[in-house]
Amino acid sequence: MFRWFENRLAPFPPEEPQRPPDTLIAFCLHYTRGAWPYLLTATVLMALIAGIEVWMFGFLGNIVDWLAAQDRETFLADQGWKLTGMALIVLVLLPGMVWLHSLFQQQTLMGNFPMRIRWQAHRYLLRQSMGFYQDEFAGRIATKVMQTALAVRECVIKLFDVLNYVSVYFLGTLLLVGNADWRLALPLVAWLAGYLVLLRVFVPLMGRVSKSQADARSRMTGRIVDSYSNIQTVKLFSHAQREAAFAKEGMHGFLLTVHRQMRLVTGLYGLLYLLNALLLFSIGWLSIHLWLIEAVSVGAVAVALGLVMRLWGMSQWIMWEVSALFENIGTVQDGMATLSLPRQIEDSPEAKPLAIDRGEIVFDHIRFHYGKGSGVIDDLSLHIRPGEKIGLIGPSGAGKSTLVNLLLRFFELEGGAIRIDGQDIADVTQESLRAKIGMVTQDTSLLHRSVRDNLLYGRPDATDDMAWQAAKQAHVAEFIESLRDIHGRRGFEAHVGERGVKLSGGQRQRLAIARVMLKDAPILILDEATSALDSDVEAAIQENLDQLMRGKTVIAIAHRLSTIAAMDRLVVMEQGRIVEQGSHAELIRQNGLYARLWRRQSGGFLEAATTPSSAHEAN
Repeated sequence: MFRWFENRLAPFPPEEPQRPPDTLIAFCLHYTRGAWPYLLTATVLMALIAGIEVWMFGFLGNIVDWLAAQDRETFLADQGWKLTGMALIVLVLLPGMVWLHSLFQQQTLMGNFPMRIRWQAHRYLLRQSMGFYQDEFAGRIATKVMQTALAVRECVIKLFDVLNYVSVYFLGTLLLVGNADWRLALPLVAWLAGYLVLLRVFVPLMGRVSKSQADARSRMTGRIVDSYSNIQTVKLFSHAQREAAFAKEGMHGFLLTVHRQMRLVTGLYGLLYLLNALLLFSIGWLSIHLWLIEAVSVGAVAVALGLVMRLWGMSQWIMWEVSALFENIGTVQDGMATLSLPRQIEDSPEAKPLAIDRGEIVFDHIRFHYGKGSGVIDDLSLHIRPGEKIGLIGPSGAGKSTLVNLLLRFFELEGGAIRIDGQDIADVTQESLRAKIGMVTQDTSLLHRSVRDNLLYGRPDATDDMAWQAAKQAHVAEFIESLRDIHGRRGFEAHVGERGVKLSGGQRQRLAIARVMLKDAPILILDEATSALDSDVEAAIQENLDQLMRGKTVIAIAHRLSTIAAMDRLVVMEQGRIVEQGSHAELIRQNGLYARLWRRQSGGFLEAATTPSSAHEAN
């Protein structure tokens, strides 16, 4: 039975997620799609439960009047069938409705509803641009996904469930008490007016505090996660105390919002208690007065006082629920600022999969300035022939990595076009573009999963034998066999730690090379692919890299010029422009920038920058 209700609402809808709206109501409605039948069912059940509970108080008043006026000997004969009906409602109908409501709310909605939101938000964010992730803490983004999903659930359920229950309950109370004598309803109306004033004053204040608190919480979490993610750097620079102070600053900011919130809670609690005391006093005094003048019965007095005591308890619960509603609204508003951001790079509606049969790459008068208006790359053109292997050379900041990032469409061009086999990369799907490009980066990042998972990331449908062959080619098979993690998993099953921290830089780099070998894409990018390898290992796998490059179009970036000197063509960049092209021998004979860089190498590495005079001579 539980499983049937748990399977009513799919937690992982297959539809491609769209950008959520950036207004509160529309945002909540966007993530509520698919849950409406179950929300409405739970709402109707809660309204019926509230109505029956109020009616039970009225029936209790009737029992009091019967006991006061009727003969004991004939009581059961006269009222027995009514009491039996009431017993069936109390023992069967009401528990059954509460049980059914709980099944819909707890089994169908409470778990699945926020999971749907997390699933859709996560998939939407996975396709955000690289710039989006460069501007945010990873921990901050994850916190917003988690807390916004729960906040949307609480907003929707409290609005449809709690407020619905409260509205039906209060209206029922007002009608029931007013039906005995209209004067008994007056204190309730006055109490409601005072209650609404408290809500009007305090709830918006708590909502604003909650929004600040949600942002402060995600900022605090982001700072803590940032320290853990870069723990090696923290230890290398002996900055544990500095990181503690950095986290403390975030914690202090969060604590200030908590103090502001608790001040409001104290004021609200005190005023609400006073308001409830005034209601009980006025209803009690008025009930006794009306009974003394024989305007109401004993049963009516019992009902009025019983309902007031019930409202006393409910009023605090309602206030916290409404406060929680607005706190969650603040959290949702804070989350919207991140989750509703438009993707900077979107596939066009007519985008088609990239088809490569030759591997020709053309950079056609491209411009890109990271939104600065000038600098980086301006009017650059480069034609890479099918199967050609080129080396990109230049000092740091010359634009080499930017050129590669533009080819991968991590950023959108500001002018010009990039074509692969005649297809503008802006007109093909990003997934198909990157599926056709294999890349080994200098800063190798591995997933905190098994060695097998990391290898197969390049080609999920590959067999273990294929993965093992790639591992052998990249000279990683030896150390894979000796791996063992804290849980006793060995070899292919051993986990490598977050970002692969349990492996050395060279081991991570070789695993990355093996992963790209397994992917076997027609276009290959090597960005300092062997920078983390010692000379013996680099020499050992150079033959395999040559095999990997065979039949592919290759772009290689290296500061160690000896590793790319044998490329078909070397392209020298400076300040976002191509200043020289040719083979190693041709560029040496030209005696330009490349020749000077070659001579300036110390230990085979390229200096980070050139002097102004040498740059001028190269032009």
